[in-house]
Amino acid sequence: MPRGERPLEVGDSPLLRFAARLRKLRHQAGSPAYRQMAEHAHYSVSTLSEAAAGRRLPTLAVTLAYVCACGGDPLEWERIWQETAADMDVPRQPAVEPGQRAPYAGLAAFRTQDAEWFFGRERLVAQVLRRLREQRFVVVIGASGSGKSSLLRAGLVPALRQRTVVFTPGPRPVEECAIHIAAIAGGTPGRWYEELRADPANLHRALRQALAAEPPENDIVLVVDQFEETFTQGTAEDAAFISALVTAARAPNSRCRVVLAVRADFYAHCVRHPDLARALHDAQVPVGPMSLDELRSAIVQPAVRSGLTVEGALLATLTAQAHGRPGVLPLLSHALLETWRRRRGNALTLDGFRATGGLEGALARTAETFYEGLTTAQRDVARQVFTRLTALGEGTEDTRRRMTRAELDDTPDVRVVLERAAAARLLLLDQDRIELTHEALIRCWPRLHQWLTRDREALRIQRRLTEAADLWESLDRDAGALYRGAALSMARNAPLCPSRRERAFLQASVEAAAVEAARGQRRSRRMRQLAALLAVLLVAAVGAVGVAVRAQQQLTRQRDMALAQESSAQAVALRAARPALAAQLSLAALRLVPGAAQQDALMSTMAVALPNGGGQQGHTQAISSVAFGPNGRWVATGSFDHTVRLWNITDPLRPVPGPGVMHSPDVATGVAFSPDGRLVATAGRDRTVRLWDVGDRRRPVLVRTLTGHRDIVFSVAFSPDGRLLASGSYDHTVRLWNVTEPSRARLLSALTGHRLNVKPVAFSPDGRLLASGSDDRTVRLWDVTDGRRPRPLGVLTGHRDFVDAVAISPDGRTLASGSDDRTIRLWNITDPRHPVSLKTLTGHADVVTSVAFSPDGRLLLSGSNDRTSRLWDVTDPRTPRARHVLTGHLGAVNAVAFSPDERLLLTGSADHTAQLWRPDVADAAALACSSRAHPTITEKQWRTYLPGVAYQPPCEHG
Repeated sequence: MPRGERPLEVGDSPLLRFAARLRKLRHQAGSPAYRQMAEHAHYSVSTLSEAAAGRRLPTLAVTLAYVCACGGDPLEWERIWQETAADMDVPRQPAVEPGQRAPYAGLAAFRTQDAEWFFGRERLVAQVLRRLREQRFVVVIGASGSGKSSLLRAGLVPALRQRTVVFTPGPRPVEECAIHIAAIAGGTPGRWYEELRADPANLHRALRQALAAEPPENDIVLVVDQFEETFTQGTAEDAAFISALVTAARAPNSRCRVVLAVRADFYAHCVRHPDLARALHDAQVPVGPMSLDELRSAIVQPAVRSGLTVEGALLATLTAQAHGRPGVLPLLSHALLETWRRRRGNALTLDGFRATGGLEGALARTAETFYEGLTTAQRDVARQVFTRLTALGEGTEDTRRRMTRAELDDTPDVRVVLERAAAARLLLLDQDRIELTHEALIRCWPRLHQWLTRDREALRIQRRLTEAADLWESLDRDAGALYRGAALSMARNAPLCPSRRERAFLQASVEAAAVEAARGQRRSRRMRQLAALLAVLLVAAVGAVGVAVRAQQQLTRQRDMALAQESSAQAVALRAARPALAAQLSLAALRLVPGAAQQDALMSTMAVALPNGGGQQGHTQAISSVAFGPNGRWVATGSFDHTVRLWNITDPLRPVPGPGVMHSPDVATGVAFSPDGRLVATAGRDRTVRLWDVGDRRRPVLVRTLTGHRDIVFSVAFSPDGRLLASGSYDHTVRLWNVTEPSRARLLSALTGHRLNVKPVAFSPDGRLLASGSDDRTVRLWDVTDGRRPRPLGVLTGHRDFVDAVAISPDGRTLASGSDDRTIRLWNITDPRHPVSLKTLTGHADVVTSVAFSPDGRLLLSGSNDRTSRLWDVTDPRTPRARHVLTGHLGAVNAVAFSPDERLLLTGSADHTAQLWRPDVADAAALACSSRAHPTITEKQWRTYLPGVAYQPPCEHG
């Protein structure tokens, strides 16, 4: 027999009355054992027994689970719970535990991990699978809102038993494809980007290479979702991307199968490409409206899986309104989500559905509720955001487009609008990218439709302005990319709401136009003056010859400058595919015009990428952190792929991956070597710090896992003597650990004072000072002479956004901090109680993610989300100056480091690669001729890249 319950305390409080009623309900149900109730309610025995103990009021969800296990009425008991909570002054609760998953996706598409909640399309999934077994190229075509993305991601992909790659084309489809191919076949995304542009058939070859060691029946399935983005957001890359996909699937010895999802109104765009038109002939799988049975399954089965019921009247209403409508599924899912939020107990009701506003009304009501909750200024921002996220149709319906956060001003109002829109599930925020949750929002939100129809020409001008400003920024604000003439006039006169970047672009265009106009006037005056002089010069022919010679010299200089700039850019682009040609081109450009841009290009060309691609070849996701070992022969890299890897760079031209891999349960956010090189500390998103013994590089051994942080651990740093380890965490604290004996490492103290996430931490060279940076926009200095009793010292204020990077110079006198406000600040910390701001470094076009001093303290290296690294001369930190800009990464630069001998730099990027660079131009030039001078550039290649310049191979005529 089950053990009897402890009697309730004597009294007549609301809590005791509530507990007594629960016990009475259980007695009326036959006093089932709590173990039996737990099996039915999916709560533990202790949780259910505590609910009726009378010591505290259980949550509403636990109460309803207890009631259902005893056969009670959930609606009646929800009312009883709310009355008791009101008597006890407890806030009202929804009938859902925090973190409980909604059974419906709302506007968002079902993802692969949502497969268990995806119902109603079983027949269509089977049809696509059958077609994919029979042929290598399949196109899923249907109206917007017909569920194509969900069908592929939550239906098809989980059912496939082959390697699958899923992506959307975005504004640069070849680059997006290159990033995914690099993860499969190895190599750098930059190399594959150039190879796919040069020959689309290289996609077919890369996939064959990736499967060379696997059985012949194994294929790779490429799933390209929202293929219409190729036409709405793409560029000149479109034809190469389409040819690559068709060739990969239809080549005689193909190891690839391709599935495209495309909107029906873009069918005409597809057939304009001859290869794609032929492939479409027998490859189409139409996605039409759901049948009545499929609709019932899509509505009822997710609710059943969550332990809910759907009222019959609600089911009849929904199926009647949705049947036969091809684009209704997002509206249906959103209405069901809102109905779930208004459920009565465990039942979804018709009244709850009507309260949402119906199919179209639910979405419009959600959007209007979001909009009405904004201030006047925030509403203006919302209009800019939602119109920017819409691509205006040309003969097609308007569709959604992606944009980056860089397209918007980083203001408090913008952040509020994005966060609230994402919370309302109107927007999807993915790192720095933003997009509408679904195109149904464009059709069903009257306010957005009104914004889009009020002045479409102004919106088109706005879109062209955004693209022009992006191009200008990517070309390092080159004057040649500015607006001129009619384009400038249209942009100035149209009713636009430009961002800060776009205003800067327009201002620069206006100023350039004014300069050119003034130059034209001066040129006209000079021409008139020249005409007068010609009469005199006709008498003095010798003088005329001299003028001609000088003019020719000037033209030659201008030609040389243009050729040097173009050759330098081409060298960087060719460095992965044709390293010898790239090195010699960059050297030739530098010798033709020895300018800063040519020096930067040479250094960028000579960068060496650590292998990537999985297995023993490297990382498969973004690199989050990097570190040099104390002897400079080994480096460590941490990644979003949950691993930390070691690399032997004894020969920096041929990095060798170490056989040992340090695995983490989650993203490895930080990595550091101990001063003696025997330990590696890793920080993780799983809230832990791990200590690894790497004395044997082949077999790193986990010796200790340090717990105590309550949120993501962002960074780790060893003290110079190796006795202390500091860790910075999103729980707003810095923690100091005694790691003298790594296997017995223990917590010494927790440093509090920051109000928000703590990100970087750094020790001073003497180990007495610790610096920490935070999202509260400050850097704090701590005296850690006694690790058990650290003392706060100075607070560095001045940044206008999150502080993401901190470094202290080798002499301990200067601190550098990098921020989301795109600046680097230098501080004199000689007196840490009274730090002094020295200088603010500007030049990066996006968040500054990392900074590092050279071992001699004369140089500072910085990395940024703008995909560049920059070297600064900080010999005198009061008058620093920019030295070099390093380009070549295809993603944000997340981490940077100097080697102990100062001869190498290491950067880690979101493009899945880490790269080694030479910080000295002379060193890079010598390396170019010693390692990459063969084969020698031919006369034909020379004439192609440097027409009009005498053939002079740079490594033969030094």
